[in-house]
Amino acid sequence: MNDPFSIGRRGLMLVLSSPSGAGKTTISREILANDDNIEMSVSMTTRPPRRGEVDGKDYNFTDMESFNLMVNRREFLEYAKVFDNYYGTPSGPVLDVLASGRDILFDIDWQGTQQLAEKAGDDLVSIFILPPSMMDLEHRLKTRAQDSAEVVARRMAKASDEVTHYAEYDYIIVNYDIADSVAKVSAILMAERLRRERQVGLGEFVKGLRQGR
Repeated sequence: MNDPFSIGRRGLMLVLSSPSGAGKTTISREILANDDNIEMSVSMTTRPPRRGEVDGKDYNFTDMESFNLMVNRREFLEYAKVFDNYYGTPSGPVLDVLASGRDILFDIDWQGTQQLAEKAGDDLVSIFILPPSMMDLEHRLKTRAQDSAEVVARRMAKASDEVTHYAEYDYIIVNYDIADSVAKVSAILMAERLRRERQVGLGEFVKGLRQGR
């Protein structure tokens, strides 16, 4: 059977959003580990690196002055302020990936998704990850031991607002189980790749079929 990806294809932007602690980062890592046709969008941020984070891999770390200059030059597809720090997606690297026929994964919040939707058009596929319950979400935030009790409380307060934006997304997944959620995201990704309008080489392929190739 012919590989459908041998037909020329424009890449897509896959957005995963969720309240902090609901599982989007873990799901993202699994998708990236299991799929060679997608890569992570590396955001730029003004916050300092956390222990173990690598500049250029986890984030592109910068200062507020440099970030503002990029905003003024309109070099971001999206940017937002989150917990006193700024995060943004530089447009150049993303557009290069899409043009090459590869996909790019975004781990961003609803604010960033709204901005991205204005510029991405049909290139965007958005998924919102919901926790099974707010009690479960709080438990996850506490057990991962990355944040103080004060920060956990702030994240929980923010989560109650974030979940109200679910209707702005194409797909919704309730993350009862990581493996199941990863399988669902993979199924969505495959279906979206096969959309007729994304297979830009389909016309030539069908022309070849008609010519007996």
